[in-house]
Amino acid sequence: MDEKKNYPFHELYLKREWSYTTGAVLLTLLAIALVIVTGKAWGVTGSFGMWGGWFLNLFGANVDAWDGFKGTPVSTYNFWMDNTAITDLGIVIGAFLAVLLAAQFKIKKIKNGRQVVAAVIGGLLMGIGARLSLGCNIGALFSGLPAFSLHGWVFFVCIFIGAAVGSQFLKKYFI
Repeated sequence: MDEKKNYPFHELYLKREWSYTTGAVLLTLLAIALVIVTGKAWGVTGSFGMWGGWFLNLFGANVDAWDGFKGTPVSTYNFWMDNTAITDLGIVIGAFLAVLLAAQFKIKKIKNGRQVVAAVIGGLLMGIGARLSLGCNIGALFSGLPAFSLHGWVFFVCIFIGAAVGSQFLKKYFI
């Protein structure tokens, strides 16, 4: 009696890849829901500066005196009252659950040191770029494009150029 149970919902919606159209529609609906619930457009990097300031504060740094923190004192920062921080936490938990439900969770072995160097350099460049521009690709696309802002459309074009150049650089030097 080795019967396999059939779970059509799981097989159809969690194991198979969704189309780009389905993903785009769902992201759009979630972005609209976020605006309705929080009153703000979708963003990710806004809280990172506060997290870094809070972390430095633990080691005695008086970041409240720094120019970047003049408007929002780190000493009174509350993670649970920060809509962007809660959204970031939801993204991480949601991505983890999606991978688990699709039975795709894997811990992969690092192939070589060049992979680590590429990941560290890429992460630092993305983080620095996001902080310098006061935003990220999520904010640029889900805030700028729907508002027909010029910065959103310029970003839209430049992200494809950057991805093409970055991919070639990655293939040539790190893979």
